[in-house]
Amino acid sequence: MAEAIAVEVTMKAAVVVGPGRSEVQRAPRPEPGRDQVRIRLEGCGVCASNVTPWSGPDWMAFPTRPGGLGHEGWGRIDAIGPGVDDLELNQRVATLSQNAYAEYDIAARNEVIPLPPELDGKPFPAEPLGCAMNIFRRSDIGAGQTVAIVGIGFLGAILTRLASAAGARVIALSRRGYALDVARRMGAANTLVLDDHYEIIRTVSDLTGGAFCDRVVEATGKAWPLDLAAELTRERGRLIIAGYHQDGPRQINMQLWNWRGIDVINAHERDPAVYAEGVRAAIEAVVSGRLDPTTLLTDAYPLDRLDAALAATRDRPEGFMKAFVTCG
Repeated sequence: MAEAIAVEVTMKAAVVVGPGRSEVQRAPRPEPGRDQVRIRLEGCGVCASNVTPWSGPDWMAFPTRPGGLGHEGWGRIDAIGPGVDDLELNQRVATLSQNAYAEYDIAARNEVIPLPPELDGKPFPAEPLGCAMNIFRRSDIGAGQTVAIVGIGFLGAILTRLASAAGARVIALSRRGYALDVARRMGAANTLVLDDHYEIIRTVSDLTGGAFCDRVVEATGKAWPLDLAAELTRERGRLIIAGYHQDGPRQINMQLWNWRGIDVINAHERDPAVYAEGVRAAIEAVVSGRLDPTTLLTDAYPLDRLDAALAATRDRPEGFMKAFVTCG
């Protein structure tokens, strides 16, 4: 009997115990406090930003919190704390909580976005979808513009779709042939292999009559593609930094930025309300048919294979776009 009670009040959660190594452990099942809910998670997307801390840089401390690093979860509410009166038990939601590599997680009310019935049974990693919508909004992309997307992963592919649907001419750049095929399916007018710096500049110059691009979105988080992105931005154009740069400082060509008079947008958000608004916009786009992310969620893993999911996110094997783990 004592053992049965212990199982009832604990949960399975992934804990990163050392560089490149996680374990599924039993941890206390959290209880919601005021203005919080508990979510029984169905799944959680695997973010490329997880790869660096998982790999064990000097600043990383192990073990992580149970479920730690997971921030792209979705599932159903199974407990409601005091002060929350507009959500219901068993309601399916997306969450912006931070410990979602687990069976359960706690989320503040403003981190929870209800999912409509049209999305039942479909994975919905809220944070990257909301991030894509917020980046698109801040990019100010419109009809008739030429837009370069530097880096075609999950985020770059979604932005390619949104930009092409808005009437922009998209030039997609990736080092992976498979990703360029995806970009074409998402509406890219031109695709270029991300390899030779000066050849890319010459090609984009030819494609744009020497004017270069009205908008350039850098979506790799790496130094060289950021330098290239600036080179592809036209005078008084807009350079949008969407990649997550977490491996050290960057040196930029400020002379070029000054000379061309470009606007530089750091499109990362930290305000939960802004994130939530992006998620709501993503839900509307998916339900309306303007966006279909399901074909980009290419690799599913059980929770106890989180390391494999992270390794695939790092190595990007043929056919890979984005991984998620199933938590239930």
